This record gives sequence, structure tokens and C-alpha cells, in this order.
Amino acid sequence: MRDLQAGLKAHLEQEATTTCFCWRVLLKDGSVLGFTEHDHDLGFAGTVFLAGTGFAASTVETEEGLSATTNEVAGGFSSEVITEAALVAGRYDGARVEVYLVNWQNVTEHQLMHVHEIGEVTREAGRFRAELRAVTHRLSQPQGRSFARRCDVTLGDGKCGFNTSTPGFFATGTVIAVENETRIAVSVGGDFATGFFSFGVLAFESGALAGVKADIETNAGSGGTLWLGLWLPLEGTPAPGDAVRLTAGCDKSFSTCRSKFSNLVNFRGFPHMPGADFAYSYVDGESQHDGGVLFR
Repeated sequence: MRDLQAGLKAHLEQEATTTCFCWRVLLKDGSVLGFTEHDHDLGFAGTVFLAGTGFAASTVETEEGLSATTNEVAGGFSSEVITEAALVAGRYDGARVEVYLVNWQNVTEHQLMHVHEIGEVTREAGRFRAELRAVTHRLSQPQGRSFARRCDVTLGDGKCGFNTSTPGFFATGTVIAVENETRIAVSVGGDFATGFFSFGVLAFESGALAGVKADIETNAGSGGTLWLGLWLPLEGTPAPGDAVRLTAGCDKSFSTCRSKFSNLVNFRGFPHMPGADFAYSYVDGESQHDGGVLFR
């Protein structure tokens, strides 16, 4: 049971009410944005809630207990507030969203109704739709490590310990051609083998996509010219001459960690762990049973 602010409670008990919803968005970089479904800007809680953004929310369903509830909020892109480029760059990922019910004729009468986090975001025709997840969704997320043959950390993070700025494991250059949204050609200093940047990162450092990063699926080429295949389509079109930075990729296998990065001491997988095929295997007369290691 929620205790409402006294003034708002009295207002809601009247036959006619003047209430609307407001959303206060706290980004991970410390920025605070405010939006309202009302037709005029509103100000309270140290935030100006902007009207005219097309914000609208779906019905919120709540349950007793720790069940995670979700709903959606939709709105239009605005060059002054929410831009498609910022959304693509992940600026709003995991942002905290506070939902207020407010009497727009007297904004001192307001109540925090829900707290959410931004989840999956979709974009189409100049609009976006964001999933709002209750904070209890964290209770359903896997915690701790899992046992798997491949490494479970990200190349270059604190657990991996490898410095991705080590000479020979990154390259800088420029875009020279764009075939489509997932295939571009870049010119870099040095000659890199096919697949060296597979599972790596392409970062744009200038141009319309400055600040955007994309995951590399494949790379091929020679003589300093590389064709890159990306896992996901770019949300814009880079131009020839745009500066880029490529970071080497890791497929998280035992052999790659040993031969490519010489970082076996920090490998976080379990390459010698028997799989399901071994569990269902049986002894036969043709196998060698000398007590030696099964995996190398």
C-alpha cells in the first residue's frame, strides 16, 4: 500500500482531477532529463519536465512480491533533447527512470509512483520505444561466473588484464569505402592477417558517427586496406576520410589467449572441462587408456 502525498491525495478525492505523468531520467553520465505528457512544461523536484516530446506510457501492471514488472514509454526524437545518434551510442542504456503523478495546476502535489531502468530500445520512423523494467528485474539476472570452456571476461577489462593499446593490437586509419550498412573498407597503418580484428571493435573518431562503436564480425584484406564485416548494421553512413580505430578481437578460446595474446595466466575459461559428449562416452578397445591428459 502506497501513502500518497497529502495534497495529491486530497486532489484525487475530488470529482474532477488535473493530473498527468512526468518522467525523470537520470543518465549514467550524471545528466538529468525531464519529460511530461502535459501540454506545458512543468517544474518540480529540481527538474524541468518538457512538454511537446510526444512522450506516452503504456499501462503499468503491478503484482505483490518480487515479480519484475515492465511497461513501455514512447516518444519522438528531438534535436534538443533525445537524439537518435545518442540513443544508438548507448547514452540512455541502463538509465534510471522515475515516474511521477503530478497535479499540473499545483506541482507541489506530486508523488513518485514507480522507479524503472531503461531496457530494450527500438527505433522507427523518427520515434523510439523504450522498455521500462522494474528494478526487481535484477533479481532474475545471472550472478557470478559460469563454468564454460571459453573465457567469460571482456578483452582488455580488469579481469583480463591485457592492454589493448599495446602496439600491434590496434590500428588507426580512415574510411575509404562503404558497401552497405554492415560492410566498409578502411585504410590502416600496417598489414594485418585475415581475422585479426574479428570479434574486435571499430570506433569512429570523427564524422557523423563520431563516438559510435561497432562490433567486428570479420576482416579481410592486405597491404593496409581492410574490408570489415560488422555484426549489426550501422545507424548512419560513414564518409570517406572519417577517422577510425580498430581494436584486436578475441574469440575467448584457450588457444587464442595463449598464441595471440600470451595472456594464459589470466584465462578465465575451463578448456579441459569434459562436455556432454564425454559424459555419454564409453570405453572401447580401440582407445588408448594410459592415464594421460584428455585435452591439450
